[in-house]
Amino acid sequence: MANRSHSIWRVALLSAGLAVVLAGAGCASPARPGVKHTVKIEGTRFDPDVAVELGDSVEWVNQDPFPHTVTSTEAGSFDSKEIPPGKSWTFKPPRKGTFPYICTIHPTMKGTLTVK
Repeated sequence: MANRSHSIWRVALLSAGLAVVLAGAGCASPARPGVKHTVKIEGTRFDPDVAVELGDSVEWVNQDPFPHTVTSTEAGSFDSKEIPPGKSWTFKPPRKGTFPYICTIHPTMKGTLTVK
């Protein structure tokens, strides 16, 4: 009978330990929510160059009195098309990397988006 009592306690302790391990697995820190970053387009320039985490988004706000674009110099990466004065464009990068971009209307306007 002593052996059986000992076995019951062993099963109870193992079960309790397993429950603690499983509960801990469910307590992993939640994923970091995406952060929205803002780049001003003003004075015919992008301000600032921006570094973001994967999952974040970037909003370019055109504060100039004429249209601009936010166009990656890497073909096919991103292109806002024309952003009218007072409007904005938001982009959520799908991958990590460093992405130089320009305004195709004013090619001397340059910026860099870095995704970590």
